[in-house]
Amino acid sequence: MRILLVTPPLTQLNTPYPATTVLKGYLQQKGHVVEQMDLGIELVNKIYSKNGLQAIFDASKDIKKKEGQQFVFEARTDYENCVEPVLRFLQGKEHTIANRIANHTLLPEGPRFENIVDTDWAFGAAGKTDEAKYLATRYIEDIADYIRDTIDPNFDLVRYAEHLGSFAPKFDKLEKQLKRKNTLIEDWMLDLLEKKIKETTPSLIGFSVPFPGCLLSALKCGDHIKKNYPDIKIVMGGGYPNTELREISDPRFFEYCDYLTLDDGEITTERLCDFLEGKTGKEKLVRTFYIEGGTIRFSGNEKENIKFSETGTPDFGGLHLDMYISTAENSNPMHTLWQSGRWNKMVMAHGCYWAKCAFCDVTLDYIGRYDSPTAQIVVDRMQSIMAQTGESGFHFTDEALPPRLLKEVARELKERRLTVSYWGNIRFDKTYTPELCEALADSGCIAVSGGLEVASDRLLKLMSKGVTINQTAIACKNLTDAGIMVHTYLMYGFPTETLQECVDALEVIRQMFAEGLIQSAFWHRYAMTVHSPSGKNPAAYGVERITKGSNPFSNNEVEFSDDIDYDSEKVGAALSLATYNYMHGVGLEEPLQRWFKIKIPRTTISRNHIRKAISQ
Repeated sequence: MRILLVTPPLTQLNTPYPATTVLKGYLQQKGHVVEQMDLGIELVNKIYSKNGLQAIFDASKDIKKKEGQQFVFEARTDYENCVEPVLRFLQGKEHTIANRIANHTLLPEGPRFENIVDTDWAFGAAGKTDEAKYLATRYIEDIADYIRDTIDPNFDLVRYAEHLGSFAPKFDKLEKQLKRKNTLIEDWMLDLLEKKIKETTPSLIGFSVPFPGCLLSALKCGDHIKKNYPDIKIVMGGGYPNTELREISDPRFFEYCDYLTLDDGEITTERLCDFLEGKTGKEKLVRTFYIEGGTIRFSGNEKENIKFSETGTPDFGGLHLDMYISTAENSNPMHTLWQSGRWNKMVMAHGCYWAKCAFCDVTLDYIGRYDSPTAQIVVDRMQSIMAQTGESGFHFTDEALPPRLLKEVARELKERRLTVSYWGNIRFDKTYTPELCEALADSGCIAVSGGLEVASDRLLKLMSKGVTINQTAIACKNLTDAGIMVHTYLMYGFPTETLQECVDALEVIRQMFAEGLIQSAFWHRYAMTVHSPSGKNPAAYGVERITKGSNPFSNNEVEFSDDIDYDSEKVGAALSLATYNYMHGVGLEEPLQRWFKIKIPRTTISRNHIRKAISQ
């Protein structure tokens, strides 16, 4: 069967999202002819061209504009003249332009430049390339803002129409957007898809929809295919359906696709191909929704899976790797790492070896089913991908890298004398001893991210996190001492958390920054999901679920009642503000009250708590 796999706009700008590469590698082993495209990065390259900007400005000339957007329009010639050199610079193709950008003599400086950092302080005299990347990112963001305000209100460089896919209990808002006239940006997207369909002549087109910000564009593409290529079958899958659409009951969704699959795509797509080729019946489809007689049907066979060691090596063939761009925000070193460089994304092991955290979707297959290959298989795949892409940097997208396998992979990399750089998510386990951390750094590990979450031993125990504050501090010290950058994820608003515990959590983070144990951190607000232990049994966590029953379309985050003693928005803003400053070495000796607009209690954490923990 001839298959076209598509990543719809928009995911990451600096590297391919790994879903289609994994499926292509597997399905080709089974004898299928598989092509793939990252429609998002191709669209970005279409927009950020001289002809693209000229068309955008021409189309928006009669539209009423805000002050900032009026500046962009009046400077259109400057934007048009430098857009292609800037894009080549961000693609790593034109380095010599960095000094002109950094010297503020090339780019028109629109609204995004009003609140930039002090670049002399942030980058110094020797950091012209980094400074130029930072400023060039502001430039392309100004253009994105202009497009959103004048051409396409849903446009965003990484979250296209995200608000329509997030928290969408009904299909109505999406349908309204799908029925309206296409924007100029959507026309370009469909033109690029049309060209690829004519080149590849597929009989099946698969859309990977990893995030809410990819859903509208995927459905727009599906609508185009249905109207112009009725014989081509359409299947959708990926992270968004896996978490949001498991209980879908609205048949309108299937006006834009023929099949919707859940969980890993290898066996589901392979079995769908067998059915479409007449080799098997519908009852053999795996975790697949479809319409029959106007009614949604589901063929489960939910126990069927492919061993992770047998899924093969991701195949990057057909992707335009030279189109990807590296951007820089400069406020968070882990976010900068995420955005910059063309990392080879791959998974070391399937699922999470812990899979107990109360806030996590541990009941879903991609987390709950742990399946680990050998270190030899992992490194074989790394070598194959390096040969394909010419890049030696890897971002392992595992929920949590298994320490035992990680240790074996580090040993295998050293034995094969491979020079690589890699990073990924971990749990702050006791196993991260000085010896292991040094071995990881020696094999190429440059950064890790892990969850300290609520930074409260009581709440860590309640959420079954399996770590303590002291244990995390020791692991972070060992990692940092080995030269590995540490980022920690944090949350507030977990059921029964008090204002006192929020304040104490911030004091823990302040001390960890002050002791040099972490270099990056980020807070987010707790969200209860239907697939997590807390969502399935909220009473066990001291709260009551408000949302009852299932929505006809999206089902993921649920409302719950919690009798908290603080304003979560004000507390969240204070936690983020303090942590932003701590990351830059600012305010570490200031009282915690400085960051809050509300009165807070004094912390109960001793001033030297973390120092004591790491000195034991």
